[in-house]
Amino acid sequence: MSHKIYVVMGKSASGKDTIYKELAKDKELGLREVVTYTTRPIREGEREGVEYHFVTEERLDVLEKEGRIIEHRTYNTVYGAWHYFTVEDEQIELDQHDYVLIGTLESYRQILAYYGSDIVKPIYVEVESGERLERALQRERKQAEPKYAEMCRRFLADEQDFAEDKIEEAEITVRFENRNLRECIQEIKAFIQAKTIM
Repeated sequence: MSHKIYVVMGKSASGKDTIYKELAKDKELGLREVVTYTTRPIREGEREGVEYHFVTEERLDVLEKEGRIIEHRTYNTVYGAWHYFTVEDEQIELDQHDYVLIGTLESYRQILAYYGSDIVKPIYVEVESGERLERALQRERKQAEPKYAEMCRRFLADEQDFAEDKIEEAEITVRFENRNLRECIQEIKAFIQAKTIM
């Protein structure tokens, strides 16, 4: 039995962060978390080493020079370039554990290329676009300094980043619709349990 890496992904405000957290804390699944890195500013309520490792661009440059980047994405936001990336930093020990991490379609493809399809499994979460936009707006209103322009940019960018042809190219055939969070998590849990025993 080979251990797996499950990559949770979906458009902004699809609920992927909540689903990721629920999967990570499910003792029955026993998944280890992989905390990815970002150069974007920390948001209110986030904690270093929990949602992300928040680092400087200088630290990213050092990690790149050391050849420790597994996958790397850059987003040109209204606040400048924000980098998101996964690092070979001894978090992943595939001879001992299964893992779960959160990513994008592009990060999934890079991780898949790095580790192979026997190990890397996609968990793609979907929500109807109007519902997603309402959720995103509610979330942004709670911020001390709401960034509505960035929210809109991200929403529109996701429509391109997760275009149907790109999902097909990545050979993602299973999707999980997040109409009801509890039901969605149970479906994903059953999927993981089936894959883990293979």
